[in-house]
Amino acid sequence: MSVALLALIVLWWGLVAYAVLGGADFGAGVWDLLAFGKQGERQRKLINHALGPVWEANHTWLIFLIVGLFNVFPPAFAALSTALFVPFSIVLIGIVLRGAAFIFSYYAVNAQGPFAVWWGRVFSVTSLITPFFLGASAAAVASGKLLAPDGTASAALFASWTSPFALTIGAMAVVLCATLAAVYLTVEASGEKDEELAEQYCSRALISGAVTAVLGALGLFFSTQDAPLLWSGLLSHALPVVIATMIVGLATAITLFQRRYRLARVLIIVEAAFLLSSWGLSQYPYIIPPRFTIDNSANAPNVIVILLISIGIGLLILIPSLYYLFSVFKLSLPTPGLKPQEPQKTEMPVK
Repeated sequence: MSVALLALIVLWWGLVAYAVLGGADFGAGVWDLLAFGKQGERQRKLINHALGPVWEANHTWLIFLIVGLFNVFPPAFAALSTALFVPFSIVLIGIVLRGAAFIFSYYAVNAQGPFAVWWGRVFSVTSLITPFFLGASAAAVASGKLLAPDGTASAALFASWTSPFALTIGAMAVVLCATLAAVYLTVEASGEKDEELAEQYCSRALISGAVTAVLGALGLFFSTQDAPLLWSGLLSHALPVVIATMIVGLATAITLFQRRYRLARVLIIVEAAFLLSSWGLSQYPYIIPPRFTIDNSANAPNVIVILLISIGIGLLILIPSLYYLFSVFKLSLPTPGLKPQEPQKTEMPVK
């Protein structure tokens, strides 16, 4: 195995980490947008409790991906930055506005008036926009129409991320994020002993999971015309992973029906990892088809080796730090405004 391929695998796991952690944050914004009625305030309090302590830490993986791609595959990074300048700029604006809006709405959660409501809507809308354009950008890369054979931007540059295939994958990314968030929120609500909210998010997870499956099938249909290289790669060496993804998705739905929320959380993470892996295997060995492959866009081997050593040292610091962060702030403490835990009954000793 070449050091470039090893580095790509490491970066791919970083992408999986961002998808299952940061993606759930985006999905929580989708459910925040749909939180209304009598249960709306309780739903927002649960979302704020789930995201408040850790949401910013999840962007660590996005920074890791950007820096890693820049150092390991600099020509591909330059091509992506140029060809996808417009959707990437929208993503960047969305991340910045979403972060600012969440902070303002989080600390104004009990405030009244249009100011608090406005920031909440900014948070929700940018939570839709950001994963949509990330998904559409990924579809543009997979289509093989983003770049011309000489590596320059294709004449069909705009069409590559606005094609039916790209729009479908963009919508699928949003719904997948919503599914991840719904499954996570069932665990949060169950931990708060609020079975009513847990049931609501369980139903939403099942519905959004079904919509994700439909959009995935529609994306495969469009890929036969809009991304033929991806389709042929899927059939030749990624089909077992696609089948495994479907099986895990079905298992996730079954565990939700059985109200085994913690197991469903593990399975939805595995499903997201398999889904991304099927994309990577279908596109192999290209970074950006049809011009940039793993070999012809890789940096010098000694540079990549130094980077891998640095990543290893960094992970030794980062992983325990993230574990400590989650263990401190994600303890099973009651959330103000949610259903309180029922006190345990104790029997008086018989004299």
